Amino acid sequence: MKHKESETLELKKSTAELKEAVVSVASILNKHRAGSLFFGIKNDGTVVGQTVSEHTLRDVARALSEHIEPRIYPHVGKVRLNGMDSVEVRFSGNDAPYLAYGRAYIRIADEDRQLSARELEKMFLNRAKGDSRWETELSDKKLSAVDTATIRQLVRKGRSVG
Repeated sequence: MKHKESETLELKKSTAELKEAVVSVASILNKHRAGSLFFGIKNDGTVVGQTVSEHTLRDVARALSEHIEPRIYPHVGKVRLNGMDSVEVRFSGNDAPYLAYGRAYIRIADEDRQLSARELEKMFLNRAKGDSRWETELSDKKLSAVDTATIRQLVRKGRSVG
């Protein structure tokens, strides 16, 4: 099974590359809002395996949640690839920009590049305009669940104030 790095997939030979992995996760989140990371796979896609214990999984989860702002809480688990243990990390987030170790990065092909001050400013402005505001989120509720009496009351109250 061969994997190939992409804008949403990062491969690391081992957890010795955890700091670089944190930067890659923030980079991917800033561009795509979701992605995957594997420890135990070389950059060329060769599965080499990784010793995986509960301590390893905890260390990976802790590093990602403590060194990325705003905080994320990824899924971190053990997987078998080509008969070898590896660590799989799946992550997502809608609060870009994400900072890794206090700096912002973005994914370009399979590389992580530091954002310029101007690019970072644009991301903050886009967030303030409503890209991730609660009122722009789609609801899974049916129209029949809307209490029309409450809506009418709110409209009347709004008209009387304005």
